Amino acid sequence: MSSQLRRTPEVLIVGGGPAGLSAAVLLGLRGVDVLLAERHPAASKLPRAHLLNQRTMEIFTDMGVAEAVYALSPPEDRWHRVAWHTTLAGPAVPFGQKIGALPAWGGGPDTERYARASPCRYANVPQPRLDPLLRARAETVCGPENIRFHHELTALSLSGDGAGEGAVATVRDRDSDESYEVHARYVVAADGGRTCTDLLGIEMDGPTGLLDMVTVHTTMDLSECISDDETLLYYFINPDGQGSFAGALCSMGPDRWGRETTEWAAHVGYRTTDAERSDLSAVLGRIRRMLGVPDLDIEVHAVSHWELEGVVSRRQRLGPVFLAGNAAHRHPPTGGLGLNTAVQDAHNLVWKLDAVLSGQATDALLDSYETERRPVGEFNVRHCLTNAGGHARIAAALGLRAAQSEEEGWDAVTEWFADTSEGDAKRAAVAEAVASNADDFSQLAVELGYHYDAGALVPDGTPAPEGRHPLRDYVPTTRPGHHLPHAWLSHDGSRQSVHQLIAPRGLTLLVNAEHAHRWAEAAQAAGDTGATVHVRVIGAGAEWTDPNGEWAAAREIDSSGALLVRPDRHIAWRAPDWSEDRPAELRRSVCSVLGLQPTQPIPAVPSME
Repeated sequence: MSSQLRRTPEVLIVGGGPAGLSAAVLLGLRGVDVLLAERHPAASKLPRAHLLNQRTMEIFTDMGVAEAVYALSPPEDRWHRVAWHTTLAGPAVPFGQKIGALPAWGGGPDTERYARASPCRYANVPQPRLDPLLRARAETVCGPENIRFHHELTALSLSGDGAGEGAVATVRDRDSDESYEVHARYVVAADGGRTCTDLLGIEMDGPTGLLDMVTVHTTMDLSECISDDETLLYYFINPDGQGSFAGALCSMGPDRWGRETTEWAAHVGYRTTDAERSDLSAVLGRIRRMLGVPDLDIEVHAVSHWELEGVVSRRQRLGPVFLAGNAAHRHPPTGGLGLNTAVQDAHNLVWKLDAVLSGQATDALLDSYETERRPVGEFNVRHCLTNAGGHARIAAALGLRAAQSEEEGWDAVTEWFADTSEGDAKRAAVAEAVASNADDFSQLAVELGYHYDAGALVPDGTPAPEGRHPLRDYVPTTRPGHHLPHAWLSHDGSRQSVHQLIAPRGLTLLVNAEHAHRWAEAAQAAGDTGATVHVRVIGAGAEWTDPNGEWAAAREIDSSGALLVRPDRHIAWRAPDWSEDRPAELRRSVCSVLGLQPTQPIPAVPSME
């Protein structure tokens, strides 16, 4: 054990994927001393997640990487569609037929409502290109010596009684085979559930081993098989799917898209007992069969196996250790929520760690991480599992089922083309089944509408608003626990989102200009707890104005009221109007959110030195 390499960071991050790297950047920007250990020598080269929803892009804006991410994303007219085919090619009907398609991820008819919902648009960047970008940013912010790849956690123990007194980790440098100790105030376990959960004995609940999915990152020329330039993701519904989808194909660009795409990620699923899944030549044969091009030349770049499952950890906090990303919840890829939920975990956790470490809050604030994020993880896992069944609905409408012979299956698909009443009925059923998958690909309420009913907030007893379709229709609201609605304001002659008013440290109080003096005095009084409350003023005569009335329409409170907003832009408390009781309410609310006692000073943060 080398004493020279002994480190005492405030936060140890285990794992260098999107959750861990995002946590490192966000903590580093706040001046927190961070050490990140990732067991692999480099960022993942495997084609994993790729969809980056608007909430994640808002976080990436905070991290200073959004523009670089958008630069890697396809042109907006080249990827906002998902389609279902029998195969891409083949000798005759029913081969090579498109079954249906949907606009996806804020494209087509969804463009306007997605644009109204957030200052950021969707992006699409495969993880092998995203992770190096995040790593470079983390090294810039935290220092390259603190972002340690090819360093593996081998032991982890909790100091004292494990209730906020820190942790001691053993990390092995896999290049030198030398181990060293890390004494950290807190640990973010973002290792995908590979090590920390086992070392801590945290169990996962939910279905596992549903399929062994094989993903092959390839170069293929499919220009003769593809007729449109807008589809990013193809699903194949044919007898090989045994009542569900037979596989999927996702465009990976990198420089050309649509029919000119050169790189693809092909996904096929196997039962865990099927020996063929380990035979690359057999897997490639199945991909050719799925595409309907038996002599297709396939250049293989990487192959990965991953388990289709839907599991959630039984807890997301154990003393000083916090589980984030795949260590806390693992989703099927349907819905594209895995990476996004991971980054949003980090965003929720980081401001709380910073508040405690900087003396703005007590350790009690950190209990709200599990209270808030675990229900979101549970919901997203259930939702993604449900989404996975959307392909089975299409297959069933076509007449495909498990244990059906190949000939019977193709006969059932052929009936879809028949100029008969039965054919008409089947086409209508298939169209309805395809449309139902909008719950997966137009799920704006899931992506932007997630909220917290308990945690670091003060509920006001109002019900959560709900649109006509609870998964698709996002209803912005300032109800405590919800994300701050987006509205365009004017600042120094430019259009900027109200989101930019929210301070990254401390709490922010949004008020109207004509009542600002009252609220400024109330915020100052609340500050005697030791907490920082920034007052941000909107209205005539202020630096930020509301020329089009967007904020007035979105705030859901009287002009004399106020909104208390957390650094992650979730509403902590709202006052519908001004009254003599509001200063005392604000003070109590600040204390409640930060885990403070109104009459007691904030305890000193113990050192790990």
